[in-house]
Amino acid sequence: MSLQSDIDSLVKSVDLELYDTSIVNENDETIYRVSVISTEITDGKRAGVSLDSCVELTHLISPLLDVTPPVSGDYRLEVGSPGIERKITTLNHFKLSIGEKVSLLLPEKQKVRGTLVKVEDSKIFVNVEDEEVEVEFNDILKAKTYFEW
Repeated sequence: MSLQSDIDSLVKSVDLELYDTSIVNENDETIYRVSVISTEITDGKRAGVSLDSCVELTHLISPLLDVTPPVSGDYRLEVGSPGIERKITTLNHFKLSIGEKVSLLLPEKQKVRGTLVKVEDSKIFVNVEDEEVEVEFNDILKAKTYFEW
């Protein structure tokens, strides 16, 4: 099994879902970032991730990384939520964001903003003012979730 699938199994064991893993460098420090989201959906909205869940998951993942480090050299493990407004870069990110507000940038600066309804194969379906708009994943230049205040 790969490190990613091992982490995914640990995340699922605490009833969360793995959103993404990344390696970032900030202030001359290497960070291995594990982003998770809740599996719980209430009234069409995904619940938040508690700090206690992140701490518990950190304690589960840390020994795994002691055996299989994600990078060579020193790094810091950071487990948390990707946030309410986050980049969407993969089809899986889209699948995990169904029901949320999304903003898509398409070629020629065309924008689509609405509620993500479904993902079928490589097609993204967004409800824009009660009309379902279909967008091909490969046509999306940039995508993110957003929150309306």
